[in-house]
Amino acid sequence: MNIWYNKSMKIYLLKLARDAIKEKLTGQKLIDKDAWVKKYPELSKEGAVFVTLEESSALRGCIGSLVAHRPLIDDIIANAKAAAFSDPRFQPLRAEEFAKLSIEVSLLSKPEPLDYHDSVDLKQKLRPNIDGVILKLHGHQATFLPQVWEQLPDFEQFFMHLCQKAGLQLNCLEAHPQIYTYQAEKIKE
Repeated sequence: MNIWYNKSMKIYLLKLARDAIKEKLTGQKLIDKDAWVKKYPELSKEGAVFVTLEESSALRGCIGSLVAHRPLIDDIIANAKAAAFSDPRFQPLRAEEFAKLSIEVSLLSKPEPLDYHDSVDLKQKLRPNIDGVILKLHGHQATFLPQVWEQLPDFEQFFMHLCQKAGLQLNCLEAHPQIYTYQAEKIKE
């Protein structure tokens, strides 16, 4: 995967995500996008990120973009705010929770289609802990970031949960869904 972020910039990406959430909580203007882009011109390039929030090691929100469609700076800001305040699985973040948050930004590569013949072939082609997976079938879609393999290392369980997340039958692999893979560079506080 060709990700062009240096180590110091990665630290600033986490700060950008945290400041975006803090802006929404406090109503204060904390982010000067022009200054950020001047310092890090890469932020003006299109990029796709997921922002994951945890509180006491438990998921607190996760929202992202699978495909780059806006400048990276805008994707980080929008997805950080959405993870904190618009993830339908959680109540909007409260001010007292902010200091307890751990933030992770995952920088995604472009998804690529994965051709496979059957589930045995798919299992051989996928790289657990490396490949994120997008599953598409009958207008339904879901994804798991590569780090989800840590919680679901078993291929069958991984896909049962992914099918369920897409709103499909647990055995949806039998219907030969479209599969796309991508990689993610994870930056965590």
